[in-house]
Amino acid sequence: MDAYSRLTDEELSTLLRSGDQSAFAHIYERHWRVIYGHVYKMLLNEEDAKDVVQEVFSDIWLKREKEEGYSNIAGYLYVAARNRVLNLLKKNKFHGAYLDSLARFAGEYSNDTVDLLQEKDLAAAIEREIRSLPPRMKEVFELSRKENLTYKEIGQRLGISDKTVKKQMHKSLQQIRLNLKDGGTVAIVLLAYLR
Repeated sequence: MDAYSRLTDEELSTLLRSGDQSAFAHIYERHWRVIYGHVYKMLLNEEDAKDVVQEVFSDIWLKREKEEGYSNIAGYLYVAARNRVLNLLKKNKFHGAYLDSLARFAGEYSNDTVDLLQEKDLAAAIEREIRSLPPRMKEVFELSRKENLTYKEIGQRLGISDKTVKKQMHKSLQQIRLNLKDGGTVAIVLLAYLR
């Protein structure tokens, strides 16, 4: 049994204040299990409990010169550990509330945002396909879908029969649908635009 083992907590804390590492090691050996037990009961998490105990003991080493000495080191360690646990719980509560809020926001808005982006992408893809149509088919398609003209009105404007207009529309829709099929299920669902 070494000399430090016979010293009281108050004597060890006096030696700790002067920077005695052996005194610190004995304080740690004497109290860490009890402090860990209290912290673990409050947190029910082994890793968090170990972190709190380490922080408490690191803190007394770092503040050793500023303290006047600990008349009741066990009480000091317990209070310091409890305060750290309460701060951790408060931090986790706010962190948890923030994550819950973020999850609610993501749940409410992200699907709408994703749908909007997919819809914009599809609209851009449709426009690309319309631009790639042969000139006459493109003209017929735009008069039908963008100006909402009937086949008969388109035929009159272009000087062709409404059967030719219908055939041109059918071919253009077929070509656009075929090229958009590679865009996935969203494109297929939104192809109703092309009917």
